[in-house]
Amino acid sequence: MKKIGIISDTHSFLDPRLDQLLQDCDEIWHAGDIGTLELADSISKWAPIFRAVYGNIDNHELRRAFPEYQFFGIENVKVLMIHIAGKAGSYNLTTRELIQKFNPDLLVCGHSHILKIIKDEKHKLIYVNPGAVGKHGFHIFQTCVTLCIDKGKVFDLNVIELGRRAAL
Repeated sequence: MKKIGIISDTHSFLDPRLDQLLQDCDEIWHAGDIGTLELADSISKWAPIFRAVYGNIDNHELRRAFPEYQFFGIENVKVLMIHIAGKAGSYNLTTRELIQKFNPDLLVCGHSHILKIIKDEKHKLIYVNPGAVGKHGFHIFQTCVTLCIDKGKVFDLNVIELGRRAAL
């Protein structure tokens, strides 16, 4: 069994509470808009495995360090992670092509700053957007997600709400 911490849209801000909140995770996944390579390096120390994709605000250094998307298997679950996927069930062309190519069980994305976890029956996958954990953007609350994966099953999905991002 693996416990996964999923974050997105840090936008160069690393909330100091995250290290403690995600300390028991086996892996940390960042779904893009990291902000700086230094921030990615800090996050990578929280768990034995760190996976990330670059987002639309990420510079050339981050784009060299991380791919546009990742497809991988973990505990018999196929995972596709990309920053901009489009709306759940109504994906952009790139994501639709990747879903068709890889047939993932779990799609992880960011970009919208809107926390959303749903079962996409049409594509037979679980869609996870952890919202935004940074301060930059239009979201009101900073959020991230943890989940467990074991023997082909995704379970124990939890939303972590860190509170208001800033005074609006």
